[in-house]
Amino acid sequence: MSNQPSDYRKVISVKIKRKSDPPAEPVLLYSKQEIRRFVSEFVSSWIRGDLIIRFPTAAELAKKTPLSIAFPNDPSVSAELKIKEHYVDLLSVVAGIKPASTTEQEKAIEEVFKMLLMFRSANRIEGKILSNDLEKRLEKLEETAKNQAKLVDQITGFLFTPKKGKQKKLDS
Repeated sequence: MSNQPSDYRKVISVKIKRKSDPPAEPVLLYSKQEIRRFVSEFVSSWIRGDLIIRFPTAAELAKKTPLSIAFPNDPSVSAELKIKEHYVDLLSVVAGIKPASTTEQEKAIEEVFKMLLMFRSANRIEGKILSNDLEKRLEKLEETAKNQAKLVDQITGFLFTPKKGKQKKLDS
């Protein structure tokens, strides 16, 4: 090969690109609807008084904690009130009391969910977050019990009502 002209020694390299696979859908732990449901249950439980949130104090906010990252860091005494006002403001947007765009509502839901996670991880929630479908399940249980009582009454009525043919034989 060394006897051949230099043109023959040139090597053309070609890279073949494979078609890239479409990016995989991220596997989410919770869908937006589930997050919305968690927030709804959390807020409903708080409003009903089924759980208590221990909001951080100004002294706690002055320290470098995960809570101070989640909330605006204001060293003044009014920091506690600002956090509570921020929370109630978010709830007002989520509930539809305060006018907001759809994007602002979604953002408020995400922020309340983050607060829920933060409060839970900091052990600042006392009580249980009750599911909203608890009332529905209770109503369904009551309806089932009512229907079963009607069936028992009907069965009892059939069992203890004398038949017409046997009634005549007993009379004679």
